[in-house]
Amino acid sequence: MKMKKAASVFLTLSLAVSAFAGCSSKNEETTKTLKGVTTIEFWASPNPPQQTYWKKMAKDFEGENPKIKINVSPMKETPSSEANIQSAIVGKSAPTMSENISRGFATQLAESKALVPLNKLEGWNEVVSQRNMKNTLESWKFSDNNQYVLPIYSNAMLFGWRLDILKKIGYNEPPKTYSQMIDVAKKLKATYPDKYMWAKADLADPTAWKRWFDFFMLYDAASDGNNFIEGKKFVADDKAGMNVLELMSQLQKENALLTKKANDPFETGLGIFTDLGPWTFNYWAEKFPEMKYNETFTLAAPPVPDDMKVEHPKTFADTKGLVIYASATREQQEAAMKFIKWVYSNPEHDLNWFETTNLPPARDDLTTNAAFKAFLDKKPELKPYAEAVPYGVPPMDNAKYNELQTLIGQHAFNPVVKGEIAPEKGWKNMKKAIKEELK
Repeated sequence: MKMKKAASVFLTLSLAVSAFAGCSSKNEETTKTLKGVTTIEFWASPNPPQQTYWKKMAKDFEGENPKIKINVSPMKETPSSEANIQSAIVGKSAPTMSENISRGFATQLAESKALVPLNKLEGWNEVVSQRNMKNTLESWKFSDNNQYVLPIYSNAMLFGWRLDILKKIGYNEPPKTYSQMIDVAKKLKATYPDKYMWAKADLADPTAWKRWFDFFMLYDAASDGNNFIEGKKFVADDKAGMNVLELMSQLQKENALLTKKANDPFETGLGIFTDLGPWTFNYWAEKFPEMKYNETFTLAAPPVPDDMKVEHPKTFADTKGLVIYASATREQQEAAMKFIKWVYSNPEHDLNWFETTNLPPARDDLTTNAAFKAFLDKKPELKPYAEAVPYGVPPMDNAKYNELQTLIGQHAFNPVVKGEIAPEKGWKNMKKAIKEELK
């Protein structure tokens, strides 16, 4: 029922956004060109460190560009930041630009003509070149070949392994292939019958976003980054998808998966394998100081099928970025692009971002650019994330991403994990349901 209500609300908002986008009128209230000064409204993420960063950037930029004023304010997150953005567009009170936009949500906005294609603004190519983000940006291209979002950070998700426990069962490094995964599962259960490979209740939960941190991490690696959906077409690599489900099925048969809720299963050693993002480490420093990188735990890219030969496995990237709204005037759009160029022409600004937020900047040279060396040397646990940035795959570019990812869980991933359905049947059922949803 909640899903239906949410879908109904979104449909109403989408229709309203589309109607607004079709109008030629501009939002005069947000257009302020007072005494030659162009004012930009910039909505920052509700995350306080990000607000701190953008307020500093705006102040420094204004010092060099007195004819542009940037008002930075946090976007509201009740009931959600996405709902507030949609409401602002409908109410003709959208900001000039904002951050905190995912690729999936950007697709909803782009289909409603609410976003400016950044690649059509003067200076875009300069931004891509100066920031050294060509490879990282490639997977962000939308199905209409436009770039609606400039990714700010890219959390190319990695898997954490309890290195201390691995060593006790004869593995000095994380397994890289599916057969090694199964071997570890067998040895783990033989030595520690009460431990599990992967202890996580989310594995059996159909909630859409949870698939980013299990199915898509494995699928992106198994398919070498092949898209799952392109625009409104199902283009998933069947073999890769089946391989993922087969792996989960085998782990289930080895009793290596725990889908019941448990408190801090990885930290306590109940589970020895889990998805980890770089935001974890500040939390661990306070609550689990015994979690030491390359002692208690280590990090690795997702495992791949045995017949894959790949040096750098792809993975899901938890990533968000900047957009410019179509309701902004030409002067505001130009001023916004000038601000973007200023921010990303200097790697020290990305370093300041990294230091402030712990979120890896979305650029190709994090481990080769001297600007980041001292910081990464101080925080070696962040280095694997920096290395993985060019291999991160963002969420699908389809406005129905919530519904589609729910179907992955309902029809395939969750029932396979619970041993209720064979992988082949699960994939077939999921594929049919997704194609129906895409019609």
